[in-house]
Amino acid sequence: MASLGFRRLIAASTRSAAASRIQFLVSLLREVFLNASRATVARFNSTATSAAPKSETPQAANNNNGATNGGQVDSEVPEATDGTTDWSKSYSGLSTSPFSKEISDVLMAPINPQDVEIKPDGLIYLPEIKYRRILNRAFGPGGWGLAPRSETNVGPKIVSREYALVCLGRLVSIARGEQEYFDPSGIATATEACKSNALMRCSKDLGIASELWDPRFIREFKEKYCVELFVEHVPTKKKKKLWRRKDQPKFAYPYQE
Repeated sequence: MASLGFRRLIAASTRSAAASRIQFLVSLLREVFLNASRATVARFNSTATSAAPKSETPQAANNNNGATNGGQVDSEVPEATDGTTDWSKSYSGLSTSPFSKEISDVLMAPINPQDVEIKPDGLIYLPEIKYRRILNRAFGPGGWGLAPRSETNVGPKIVSREYALVCLGRLVSIARGEQEYFDPSGIATATEACKSNALMRCSKDLGIASELWDPRFIREFKEKYCVELFVEHVPTKKKKKLWRRKDQPKFAYPYQE
């Protein structure tokens, strides 16, 4: 009887040892498989990186700008590969020295009231093309430019991107432009308007049209050149107050003065 119990104990021990060995072998095979998988992925990434082109044509870059990812359209900022300054990261020339008096006089010249417009909600502004003309007079066509500092971010209703204003090879200012849109088909137009918005914000640091941010100038301009009127929205017959310049025609449909 004792001999039978001893044999059963030996058999149980043997089965336990065999199970342990099997478990060990399974763990060892799993580790070998994982290591092999990691090595394969690493070789694939290395091959893909070495095969990828270091630069792309403008057309390819524009195609990438339209890539959609999770509801956002991101255009990557290309890095300089020819030894030139990478304006997506560089601050080269910032505040090194003032521009010449001739350039400064053009940039900080008093704004012409005839160039200033007013929105119906009472916000005065200088059209974007006026900023470009002032920059062209100051630095010459080709003497200034906007360099993207970030990817284009497209949200549910707004597009934004950060830009750097570079003049005569020097970083002058950085600002994020933004523009609302109401339909996906208008994203391309909103992207261009976003760039213009960044240009206007950057131009403040050069003193261009600085009066537009001066509360006293705003009050005096609106009193002298603008008028606030009660108008009627013809389809709904609702009345509201809107602004326009005094020298502009009366509001057209759907509003009536």
